[in-house]
Amino acid sequence: MLEICTVNVKWQKEVFKNVEIDTNQPPLVFKCQLFDLTGVPPERQKIMVKGGLLKDDADWATLGVKEGQKLMMMGTADEIVKAPEKSIVFMEDLPEEEQVVAVGHTAGLFNLGNTCYMNSTVQCLHTVPELKSALMNYSNAGKSNEVDQSSHLLTIATRDLFSDLDRNVKPVAPMQFWMVLRKKYPQFGQQHNGAFMQQDAEECWTQLMYTLSQCLKSPNSSESKEIVKSIFGIDLISRIHCAESSEESSETESVYSLKCHISQEVNHLHEGLKHGLKSELEKVSPSLGRTAIYMKESRIKDLPSYLTIQFVRFFWKRESNQKAKILRKVDYPLELDVFDLCSDELRQKLQAPRKILRDDESKKFGLKVNEKNGDSKDKDVKMTDSEGPSGAGGETAQVTLEAVSEKQTHLTGIYDLVAVLTHKGRSADSGHYAAWVKQESGKWIQFDDDNPIPQREEDITKLSGGGDWHMAYICMYKARTVSM
Repeated sequence: MLEICTVNVKWQKEVFKNVEIDTNQPPLVFKCQLFDLTGVPPERQKIMVKGGLLKDDADWATLGVKEGQKLMMMGTADEIVKAPEKSIVFMEDLPEEEQVVAVGHTAGLFNLGNTCYMNSTVQCLHTVPELKSALMNYSNAGKSNEVDQSSHLLTIATRDLFSDLDRNVKPVAPMQFWMVLRKKYPQFGQQHNGAFMQQDAEECWTQLMYTLSQCLKSPNSSESKEIVKSIFGIDLISRIHCAESSEESSETESVYSLKCHISQEVNHLHEGLKHGLKSELEKVSPSLGRTAIYMKESRIKDLPSYLTIQFVRFFWKRESNQKAKILRKVDYPLELDVFDLCSDELRQKLQAPRKILRDDESKKFGLKVNEKNGDSKDKDVKMTDSEGPSGAGGETAQVTLEAVSEKQTHLTGIYDLVAVLTHKGRSADSGHYAAWVKQESGKWIQFDDDNPIPQREEDITKLSGGGDWHMAYICMYKARTVSM
């Protein structure tokens, strides 16, 4: 049977010609295509094949669908019912874009056959406004000579999928994105017994982040600044030393996530991060003339706007020759302070912003703030009655207001949790992934593929492991900033 087969589909009074069937993909993917064409959700579609109904897990090879064959589909499309004049306007009667605002969250994503790893990755990254803005500004003709065509197409597909999610409350079929992702990274197209295999969400996250970092450049910067690095990039400075030879060196590197290593001593995210910033290296010592053990200790040199943390839960089990999962419970907070993981130089820079943040929070709770030298952050923007728009007083007011407008945003080293990607199950090659995302309203939504489920904030940190329930695999935190 051909891998790609085109058929004609009759639905009600319409006939959709040359609809492609990829026989390497499950029938659910074909149903999602028809959903895009007709508005009939996959679960409502009844497609006649060989006198029976097409099932989501059917094998195309046994169905014998031929090129140009005519299929019949039955099912009712989702319709927006028009309300009578001067009656109460129900949410279902609103345009789709207004429904998104009313519901308070965007659409879910159809699972196209073990694609929950991809869906959860997309939903977590979709919550970052700065990334969405950069993607919306990326044009079809925006590819530079330094970027390969597959990376360009994946960036376009990501942009279009983010746009679809923002415009819809009904589930979106991420077909174009999935096809381009598999073309760029063939490992995500691996199959077993004719079905697509479960993949690692962290690998999907990393590969997508790498691709976007290659394509999304600031057009107004002469240095062609990487936008993705400015949002997610973490600069580390490392001290590498050998106890035997007393050799010591330093190096810097940029990464897009920190690792939380899990062991018997690790009960909390902070402990795991400290373990993740220390490692052993084995390399040749010039002074000893042989291989020696070096200790590598890293500190954060520069912080990102969004801090991504991966829990290192999967490892390779030699005896069974497969990935195994560490189920140990590791608690993580809604508010994370990484001050003690930073370099001395960065800590010094964080001191003033952290004081402003503490003072602001104290004022919110009605606590008295000790202002040194009688200075106040608000003092510069106040004008007395004698200060007018002209004369000496007016000039003073203009200077102070200009100073305020030139204030810059500074990081504090304190972060708030905005997304959690979880894995349920005991193997990286199976189980189920989901995304738990904080909305602009402050409410949390669990995106379980095409099913968005409201959640309570107090339940988000309970995804810490210790059993067979969903447990945090990737956490994303947003920086808390102040203006100075």
